[in-house]
Amino acid sequence: MCLFGNLQIVDNINQLLVEAQAAYNASNWSSLIQCLQHLTLAKHLQHPEVVKNQEHLLELALSVLETGDFQQRWEIAKVIVSLGTIAIPPLIDILKDEDADEELRAYAARILGDLKNPDAIAPLVELLKTNESQELKEIAATALGQMGAVAIAPLTELLAQEETRLLATQMLSFIRQKETITPLLSVVQDPQVAVRVVAIEALSSFHDHRVQTVLLNALNDVAAPVRREAVLGLGFRPELRETFDLVAKLQPRLYDIDQDVCCGAAAALSRMGCDAAAEALFQVLISPNTSRRLQLETIRALSWVGTVSGLEYLQTALDQLQTPAVWQEIVTVLGRVSGSLTDKAAEILLEMLQNNHPGVEIASIKSAIALSLGQLGKMQAMNALTEMLADKDVQVRLHASAAIKKLNSETE
Repeated sequence: MCLFGNLQIVDNINQLLVEAQAAYNASNWSSLIQCLQHLTLAKHLQHPEVVKNQEHLLELALSVLETGDFQQRWEIAKVIVSLGTIAIPPLIDILKDEDADEELRAYAARILGDLKNPDAIAPLVELLKTNESQELKEIAATALGQMGAVAIAPLTELLAQEETRLLATQMLSFIRQKETITPLLSVVQDPQVAVRVVAIEALSSFHDHRVQTVLLNALNDVAAPVRREAVLGLGFRPELRETFDLVAKLQPRLYDIDQDVCCGAAAALSRMGCDAAAEALFQVLISPNTSRRLQLETIRALSWVGTVSGLEYLQTALDQLQTPAVWQEIVTVLGRVSGSLTDKAAEILLEMLQNNHPGVEIASIKSAIALSLGQLGKMQAMNALTEMLADKDVQVRLHASAAIKKLNSETE
């Protein structure tokens, strides 16, 4: 039975080889691709008949790559990758051929990147240095980035040239291995803003003592995108809060001239998880000069900071700020807190109802209160929600009913 099975596999493979050749002779690329896809399945690749015909299969596949349309090239690229290192020399030849069409060379670069073989590094680097097509250079750089550690040295060499520095930095940032720290550090003060942005963002993912100082210095970079990456990077290092007094370092960026930096600083401070961060956020929230966008971002940050003081500041803001959009956002974020803060959040929402806060007169805000009380899952909200069932607004009644059902389901 086993012998019969092996003979059947051989027959199938031989039949596919015959069909592949026939499809090639007829220039029927779709049929040829299907045959090659079956022949290069994992279960067939190591079969003696397939191994014996590997070079011929590669020739057939390359014929599709060279003359097929975009979709056919996309499909045959996967076949070529499955054939492994045998494909590297002809792909390098295509890459070097300046007379070949750009799309074909781009596919060759992509496949070489997928194969992750060191032999492809030199020609990809050469293309980056000499080719004028920005799209082709980006594909070659991406291919280098896919190769991981073996590509770090050649990419580092490309940092020395202004015309390839940004691409090389981007590719080094994709690799995310500690060996990239040193070359990335070498460009954190580069004249090109885009280079500094990419380097700072990539370095932020490493917990390395050399990176901390770089991020702190970048908080005062002349370029706003660099400052934003610095605040976001420091936001993911709350363990450094005390050592580097991060709250004090981040607070000035809440008042940055660039709104993206301000919002980034709010998010970063929310991760500090302390009362000092909550106070800094509250001060910018109630400032008359704060934009609506930053107000809303700060409200979210105060709910994320994870302290009772953060919620108390939101409660104070409900009284001090006379803006319905602000009230609505505070009510919404209160319904999303978790853990030990849920009691305080429910208390604030219930006090809004009990004290007839002006926001309660607005149907959308009252509906949001009902929704948030349901999300918090506190049974002490049941009476207030029951009263809402008689509200004149249909949306309020619907949200109150949904919240009551949610509370009841959690007690069953």
